[in-house]
Amino acid sequence: MIVSELRTAIEASLQAGKVIMDVYDTTFSVEIKDDKSPLTEADKRANDVINSFLIPTHIPIISEENKQTDYSERKNWSTCWVVDPVDGTKEFIKRNGEFTVNIALIQNGQPSLGVIYVPATKTLYYAKVDTNKAFKAELISHNVTVDEVLTLSRPLQPKGDNPNIVEVVGSRSHMNQDTLDFVDGLKADGKTVEIVSKGSSLKFCLVAEGKADVYPRYAPTMEWDTAAGHAICNAVGLKVISKETNKPLAYNKENLLNSYFLVSK
Repeated sequence: MIVSELRTAIEASLQAGKVIMDVYDTTFSVEIKDDKSPLTEADKRANDVINSFLIPTHIPIISEENKQTDYSERKNWSTCWVVDPVDGTKEFIKRNGEFTVNIALIQNGQPSLGVIYVPATKTLYYAKVDTNKAFKAELISHNVTVDEVLTLSRPLQPKGDNPNIVEVVGSRSHMNQDTLDFVDGLKADGKTVEIVSKGSSLKFCLVAEGKADVYPRYAPTMEWDTAAGHAICNAVGLKVISKETNKPLAYNKENLLNSYFLVSK
């Protein structure tokens, strides 16, 4: 049995993935937003599709591509959706396939479910946190039903401990000095460090499915970049801890910018 909100999020992500790939396969233009981040027709179309699924739930939405509701109203929301229609727009523009659709449901400041869809490979990750399980499904089409997704799903399992080798997730675009210092600290402890590079929220998925040990993110992110991955990691027993508060990343904050964080056991 799958709860209606998770079913809705999965359906929305698949249909968003379909319109994203329609744009991906064309010659598309790139706009630069006020915050200097890129925007394509795929972001806009995917956001419209996701809104068409989420608005009928009557749960308010925080999306990168929606006009943000003022905090004076948002602070009263106990539940909300947090959405990034295309996470990794830079990867989309580079056409390397490492971009995702992120949809999460937030309850009382923490993610309760998350969906990450990788349109280029038709790979879906999803979790409802309180079940303590997360899943990956490799699909043949964006048009599969949720029941078909469930049939194709396999549980995610983080890595077991290896006392000598630590696989660290590094960003293709954000490998900065703080991250290098983190790696140097592991080496100073006698660890052999291997760097695993991925774009977008796939970095969370690498840790959740046992392809890396730890993901240090010492560069800016927004809530919509992390909420879905946070849910998937929490569901398999991983922690997403703010380096500022030493507590789990929080959502629907007054400032939607995240602090630096670490994903680990």
